[in-house]
Amino acid sequence: MMNRRNFLTTVGAGVGVMALPTFPTFAQSTFPGGYKRLLILVELRGANDGLNTFIPYGDEAYAALRPTIGIKRDQVLQVSDKFGLHPALDTLMPIWNKGEMAAVTGLGYPQPNLSHFRSIEIWDTGSNSNQYLNEGWLARAFDSVAPPKSFVADGVAIGGGDLGPFAGGAMGSRALSIASTDAFLRQAKLADPHGRASNSALQHILKIEGEAQSAALNIDPKVTLKTEFPTHAFGQQVKTAMQVVAASPGVAALRVGLGSFDTHQGQLGTQAGLLKQLGEGIKAIKDASVELGRWQDAVVVTYCEFGRRAKENQSAGTDHGTANTQFVLGGAVKGGIKGTHPSLTQLTGEGNFVHSADYRSLYASLLRDWWGFSGAQSEKVLGGKYGSIPLFA
Repeated sequence: MMNRRNFLTTVGAGVGVMALPTFPTFAQSTFPGGYKRLLILVELRGANDGLNTFIPYGDEAYAALRPTIGIKRDQVLQVSDKFGLHPALDTLMPIWNKGEMAAVTGLGYPQPNLSHFRSIEIWDTGSNSNQYLNEGWLARAFDSVAPPKSFVADGVAIGGGDLGPFAGGAMGSRALSIASTDAFLRQAKLADPHGRASNSALQHILKIEGEAQSAALNIDPKVTLKTEFPTHAFGQQVKTAMQVVAASPGVAALRVGLGSFDTHQGQLGTQAGLLKQLGEGIKAIKDASVELGRWQDAVVVTYCEFGRRAKENQSAGTDHGTANTQFVLGGAVKGGIKGTHPSLTQLTGEGNFVHSADYRSLYASLLRDWWGFSGAQSEKVLGGKYGSIPLFA
């Protein structure tokens, strides 16, 4: 018998993937208007070093911890008298200066896990460190409050591969994994929506193919955007994401990914190159959103499995760490510094930061303040009560 994980992997290699239903645990409801607001997740794969991204240049301990790879004070893009952005993020400074970009600092969770695979699973599922969940946090959200059936999908993971926060779903939430819109449309044409099979796993595959074809019928391949997208791989993922937004009747959330940020050695050049791509890609998201009249109801949120260790290592890099800073951008975002940055001197015995806010408070803010979930609905999705971060005007 093909298990669920293997099934998703098999289908993901072909047409777009729809998340399979498991046992229902939610009473599904709807509310008007909430999913008209778009969520775009940007996964910084491999774990971006937040200390060299959102830089506490005004703290003397920073230079002591990073004598080789620290960003020099005169290079930092200052956003306050204590903090600044990495110089490779210069394309984001106009967004920051307009008050449409927030830096959420100190995000983490108790008993942090430093394994790439397990920690990203924690972030994708919204779980505790010692808790194993089968559904992504967004899949549970869509189970609890259903996006409109007219949408092309509830969530779309761009670039192919795993569904991340869209995986699972007790009520059969609709999630797609696509490499590009052109490839998805070509593959969907080959699907047989009328297929039949006695084998249950194969029948699931045929059902998914039919649903993928239905989704493809709702994407208009003739729609084009005037926005110029970067030619690098991340820029092309962004282009695909915005094509889905432009050419479909709607989608609640998308995920794109950039990396690897696993900079154990030679971090300066590698991270600078990746952050330059990040800034260019997010600028393109804004430009396309403005073109489509969606910037006020679109929010871009970065995330990754963990941060990096406070002190640089002997290979001019950084090892796996804990608490981190993430960015939130959008026309409705109330910009600035959110939260308390972890102390650079009061570290754990392993030399890691102590988190000042639970990462699920970011999710709770998106559910309640962006999409309009009730407090009870948010608590049910996240398995607990988490305070909001003041992100939206």
